[in-house]
Amino acid sequence: MSETIEPFQISVAQDVLDDLRRRLEATRFPDQIPGTNWDYGAEIETVRELVSYWRDSFDWSAVEKQLNAFDHFRTNLDGQSIHFIHARSKVADALPVVISHGWPGTVVEFLKVIGPLTDPEAHGGSREDAFHVICPSLPGYGFSEPTRTTGWDAVRIADAFAALMARLGYQRYGAQGGDWGALITTQLGQRDPEHCCGIHLNMAFATPRDDGDSLSEEEKSALAYMAEFNRMETGYQRIQGTRPQTLGFGLNDSPAGLAAWIVEKFRAWSDCGGDVFSSFTRDELLANITVYWVTQTITSSTRLYYEVTQGQSMRLDQKVEVPTGVARFPKEVMQFPRRWLEHHYNITHWSEMPRGGHFAAMEVPDLFVEDVRAFFRSLR
Repeated sequence: MSETIEPFQISVAQDVLDDLRRRLEATRFPDQIPGTNWDYGAEIETVRELVSYWRDSFDWSAVEKQLNAFDHFRTNLDGQSIHFIHARSKVADALPVVISHGWPGTVVEFLKVIGPLTDPEAHGGSREDAFHVICPSLPGYGFSEPTRTTGWDAVRIADAFAALMARLGYQRYGAQGGDWGALITTQLGQRDPEHCCGIHLNMAFATPRDDGDSLSEEEKSALAYMAEFNRMETGYQRIQGTRPQTLGFGLNDSPAGLAAWIVEKFRAWSDCGGDVFSSFTRDELLANITVYWVTQTITSSTRLYYEVTQGQSMRLDQKVEVPTGVARFPKEVMQFPRRWLEHHYNITHWSEMPRGGHFAAMEVPDLFVEDVRAFFRSLR
């Protein structure tokens, strides 16, 4: 298998964009019971407005220009073509860090943080905090090709990313992630501790423990928050973890359907008080959604849920011994008690954030960057 790393530039053909516009113009919106707002799912007027903006005002060429300001590459890892941004710092001895997104995210999530991480002096930081940033598209996501074989779960992705870091010549590196990226980063800490010096998570996972009345009121409140999330917000997990291919026929064919499926998550999982546009601009949301549309990777992205939930390779009962930093954002969907997490991680850094949610690098990039800097200072 070739280990060639090839330069890559994002360039979407005009006929793809013309087809998108035709489909947006032909959208057949569903009905909605008056007064139900978001109770039954994506609210019609919000989606209608977003579709209208996507059709008439959104500028994909500006997104391409923003993305192509960074160096992009592709390489073959375990039989799969993987895309990644490789943003090298001008500080030669900067610490390499591989940053992994989740679903329904893409590398677009990190556009606000790559600059501050690679060039801290230009963004209010110190030279000593510089990173070389490696930001892959998960296999089956975005500018990585759709997965062509089964078995691409978090463990296999972590092994591929460890191989990527080795191929780039990095013998010592850090890792950061949220959502699926947090599980992948956890696996990097478990499986490649000889090279991965530490991990930073903005959504850490734990298995429930029987602590009874020893939990504080704050911890009980956090568990109640998670229980409500599991009761009302995880239907997407069930279908993506069991029948992703069936779901894909609709999402891959209808841009309005794709937008509704994704924007609902950005609203529910962010610190937006119910107004998704108070945390993200329309252009930011549509940049992320459009990546899925133009690459036709929404179906392969959802298959990751099937691979993890139906597979048996991922272990959460094996402790990560490398130093671990956890940034707890108040609207993060997973809010496990620290004492539970300490059974799984060697936590050396813990931050309670004043604001922000699941898409922290996109929603509160200032807080995200400073916490990543703070954690890795002790490992340089």
